[in-house]
Amino acid sequence: MLNILALFRHRRAPRPRRKVGNGGWHDIDLTSLGGAIPAARAKKAPPGRPRPRRDAPRQEAPRAYLAAHNLEKSYGGRRVVNGVNLYVRRGEAVGLLGPNGAGKTTAFYMITGLIKADRGHIELDGHEVTHLPMYQRARLGIGYLPQEASIFRGLNVEENIRAVLEVVEPDRRRREADLDALLEEFEITRHRKTPSIALSGGERRRVEIARALASRPNYMLLDEPFAGIDPKAVVEIQRLVRRLTTRGIGVLITDHNVRETLALTDRSYIIYSGQVLMEGRKDDIVNDPEVRRLYLGEEFRV
Repeated sequence: MLNILALFRHRRAPRPRRKVGNGGWHDIDLTSLGGAIPAARAKKAPPGRPRPRRDAPRQEAPRAYLAAHNLEKSYGGRRVVNGVNLYVRRGEAVGLLGPNGAGKTTAFYMITGLIKADRGHIELDGHEVTHLPMYQRARLGIGYLPQEASIFRGLNVEENIRAVLEVVEPDRRRREADLDALLEEFEITRHRKTPSIALSGGERRRVEIARALASRPNYMLLDEPFAGIDPKAVVEIQRLVRRLTTRGIGVLITDHNVRETLALTDRSYIIYSGQVLMEGRKDDIVNDPEVRRLYLGEEFRV
């Protein structure tokens, strides 16, 4: 809920590098900055050595990406994140995986703005955002969906979405048009008057994602989206994430459910002992001997 409440801190703040057409929410140009970082071959770095900064190249990469450069974080003299580099392009889904205590959640929270980095920096579409609070990152295009339920339980479905639209869209008719478009897109029109507390887990997630899109993000950060849900809901969330990437939104997912995340993402980062052990596509990661030895286990199958 922090990301949603952040939007209310300063109404109608400037939204730089944003192009909006006459049609409202569905006319936002999410790919106007264009380009793509060439697909990198899977590459690993042994534990104890910082990974080369090839995964977020400064000179060759386009401006349309979210990147973390050399992130570091220590607690009580113990460095839990040590030189992590990663990037997410618009229109792709990226996983952030690793064993418990590896530092993946800390790295993820530094990107969202929930935790302050000791060193390193965060870059959003060519802009330095390392020292910006969470609400300003939200204004600039970073959406965040926490693991716990973030829906406004005292409101019905359409009121949840309208609450955000009233902050970002001053024109009432366009707000209502955007509301109808989101309800239809996520197949929740028939639930528009349903109290949020009465929704199923899958329906609630759809409303939360639709509401997050109402803030017009370029990137969505999903924290444990597969935690505590049944197999049918897993399939639905995977479908919703693919819908986001089809719209040109970059998605970063951290989750303990390795199979579901690898099946969904275009590529993933494996964090081990505070560093990037490997970055690559599903097959490269699953078949890597070191990743299997240190993280997945020899019997792991997708």
